[in-house]
Amino acid sequence: MSEHYQFAADTGKILDIVIDSLYSQKEIFLRELVSNASDAISKRQFESLQGEAAGSFDGVISIAVDKKAKSITISDNGIGLDADDLKETLGTIASSGTKAFLEQMDKAGDAAKTQSQLIGQFGVGFYAAFMVAERVEVVSKKATGDDAFCWASDGKSGFSITPTSKAETGSDITLFLKSDAKEYLDEARISHLIKKYSDHISFPINWLSKDADPKRLNASTALWTQPAKDISKDDYQAFYNGVSGSYDAPFATFHNKTEGVVEFTNLLFIPSVAPFDLYDPDRKSKLQLYVNRVFITDQCDELVPKWLRFLRGVIDTPDVNLNVSREMLQHSPVITKIRKSVVKRVLAELKKAITKRRDDYQMFWDAFGRVVKEGVYEDADNRAKILEVSFFKSAQSQSLITLDEYIDAFAEGQEEIYYLSVEDPALASGSPHLEGFDAKGVDVLILSDPVDDFWLANTDDYKGKKFRSISRGDVDLSTIKSADGKDAEDDAAAAGDDTAADTAVAKIKDVLNARVADVKPSKNLAKSVARLIADENAMDAQMERYMRMHNADFKGAPKILEVNAKHPLIAALNERLAKGDFAEADDFAELIYQSALISDGKQVDDPHAFAEKLAKVMQQAL
Repeated sequence: MSEHYQFAADTGKILDIVIDSLYSQKEIFLRELVSNASDAISKRQFESLQGEAAGSFDGVISIAVDKKAKSITISDNGIGLDADDLKETLGTIASSGTKAFLEQMDKAGDAAKTQSQLIGQFGVGFYAAFMVAERVEVVSKKATGDDAFCWASDGKSGFSITPTSKAETGSDITLFLKSDAKEYLDEARISHLIKKYSDHISFPINWLSKDADPKRLNASTALWTQPAKDISKDDYQAFYNGVSGSYDAPFATFHNKTEGVVEFTNLLFIPSVAPFDLYDPDRKSKLQLYVNRVFITDQCDELVPKWLRFLRGVIDTPDVNLNVSREMLQHSPVITKIRKSVVKRVLAELKKAITKRRDDYQMFWDAFGRVVKEGVYEDADNRAKILEVSFFKSAQSQSLITLDEYIDAFAEGQEEIYYLSVEDPALASGSPHLEGFDAKGVDVLILSDPVDDFWLANTDDYKGKKFRSISRGDVDLSTIKSADGKDAEDDAAAAGDDTAADTAVAKIKDVLNARVADVKPSKNLAKSVARLIADENAMDAQMERYMRMHNADFKGAPKILEVNAKHPLIAALNERLAKGDFAEADDFAELIYQSALISDGKQVDDPHAFAEKLAKVMQQAL
């Protein structure tokens, strides 16, 4: 005799939310039902070990469709349900049998718990079926009973439970599909979804057809669950190619199982070739999150910081906090702990590679260095460690070096990390900003990545050594000893140059007027006539370029023009002006300023006027 029941109080309203709003993709229903079937088999295996269910058995999940009836059936030979179980488990939303069963397993001890891979936590995954079905029937026979029962519902008016017959233990869930869900009658579509979400379920998932033998849909092998010693290099390579969609060999492989407060297994890879979407503005992670071998999402940005978005692979954990849909992750301390652990391992591997695989690491840095340095700006907790594994171009050697290597090679008396920020590193080699440092044998780091000026804005020092731009403010090199020991003589001479070109400096300043913040003699120029520097508290030229990219009206602060008082041109100009009126002085002042712009990689203010003045001065010289 059939008995009809109303859903528990407010369950009908909650079910509407589950059906219409909880899941963003209808296809999730298959993952949920297959996961439930896997849980049911695991429960039966556990109870068999406890002696509460008869005999051992081989768990199997089957999927069959009836195109005429427009139905799909997911079957398992798991623990099964009796009438009371059906009423309690399927009649009350969020009354999770799995969660209660986990409590029972905890009482049985950890050894028993390792025998099972239970997935469901909130008891609502089953109701995802109503996203695609207008009616659902569950025929089930419990392992410890002889009777079978049929639970049926349209997801609106309640449910009925009717005695029925079933030969084998387990459950058959039949979904009578809505008119817009006929795609789930297609074998190819179902096969794709099983591969996507349930390929690593440990039990066979078979496609049943009237005219053919059962067809296996899943691989049932989760490489990350196997001991690392049993996995070959080729196995890792094949898995990496599969999860990354690329054909390169990974730069590094991380296969670890972490136990303790948080339990998780990771099989992660650092590519050796940058993926095509590395600089996508959304900067999304592509790591795959599994819960007990069941795929949850590959869009969990909380798993790793954005600067590690190039990582590929799998993280599998039974401890992650999920919301009831298992589709959107809650902000969870578990995810935070996993994230910290992954970052720590990656940084440790990168540091080791610098020492043991320098050439490989340089190729890695060429591909991913700009992204790694995003972490210096964004990841304050790991800023120092990221800087430790970062490469920078040395102006002295033209090679890539670490900050530790740069500090180890400090000149005598050097206390700061000097850098020059440029748009094109090729222009740096002839930059007038480097002349004083070259003369003293002091190395300078060439920074040309767009992110450099941003992380420098919130990073004062590295291991107590301050960063100092050589194109901003006065850089005093008088305390640094050069190899030839002529520092005292040179510094005294430089001090005497402060007034050696006063007349020329005053004239240039008068001509340029408000276009520069100041004109003054330089202590660091050796060969060039002049250079432009920013004020101590102003932006570097590189940062100003980026600001103009986003705001065409951005002008930036006027620069300071430093002139080389020892240069023959400045000395001659000063001498001519000291003797009296020099009609061409304005043109000379303009050309000195425009040449400083060119040396700084900028365009002259007025190319036509510049060309005319240059031609005029050359003509007069001839």
